[in-house]
Amino acid sequence: ASQPPPVRPHMRYTIPQDPHGTHIAGILGGWWPDRHFRGICSKIRLYDFRVLDDQGQGDEFSIVTALQAVRHINEQAGRIVIAGVNISLSVPHDVATSSTGWTPVCIECDHLARSGVVVVAAAGNSGFTGAARTLGADYRNISISDPGNAEAVITVGSTHRSNPHRHGVSYFSSRGPTGDGRPKPDLLAPGEDIDGPIPGEGISAMHGTSQAAAHVSGAAAMLLARNRELLGRPERIKQILCTTATDLARERDFQGYGLVDVLRAMQSV
Repeated sequence: ASQPPPVRPHMRYTIPQDPHGTHIAGILGGWWPDRHFRGICSKIRLYDFRVLDDQGQGDEFSIVTALQAVRHINEQAGRIVIAGVNISLSVPHDVATSSTGWTPVCIECDHLARSGVVVVAAAGNSGFTGAARTLGADYRNISISDPGNAEAVITVGSTHRSNPHRHGVSYFSSRGPTGDGRPKPDLLAPGEDIDGPIPGEGISAMHGTSQAAAHVSGAAAMLLARNRELLGRPERIKQILCTTATDLARERDFQGYGLVDVLRAMQSV
């Protein structure tokens, strides 16, 4: 008689020491009634792939492995189990080894998108490199980081949380075009002083294009939840979010298509 398959041991949940991932997950899909906190898509089911250590550091190999794991889970199930991936981090790019958009992590992101998964990435926080005071020479174009350089991902820059038309693109938000001349970022979302959960400390504000990417991931999740026929069509999700965005009248290399608009996106389908 054949042996039954081995039972996988239950992995005990450990609280992350670095708050970044928890903060992003909370913005995307948290729901904390006691603190009157609700994320963008509060009924979403989240999968926890930890690619960074307790100090918030990691390597490209770990990220690529996690992306491959998502594809494997979907392939083994024969359907889309994990419909989207949020990548709120930046990977150093060895420009002498790989062309822009063709690093291992970018290639894997494109593979994942072609397999039917929506991939959202932070544009990066390298739009400003100076000190607290500047004469205007410290802003940087062509500063999009990997995997935001990947063609198929939705690359998200940051804007003000409540006055985006007035303040435009956040000073720290990385700007395009990419190193090989493609237009990026794709969208903007709130990324300044965004409230989110911190392990063991309640709710706290953080800022960055990571927080902005979480907003867009939540918007994509809401689109998929309401329109199941869009499942497995990340290129269509990207098109909808970009074409329904609000133009902030900034340069294309700064704002992409503009500020994400969840209501307009849902009404357009």
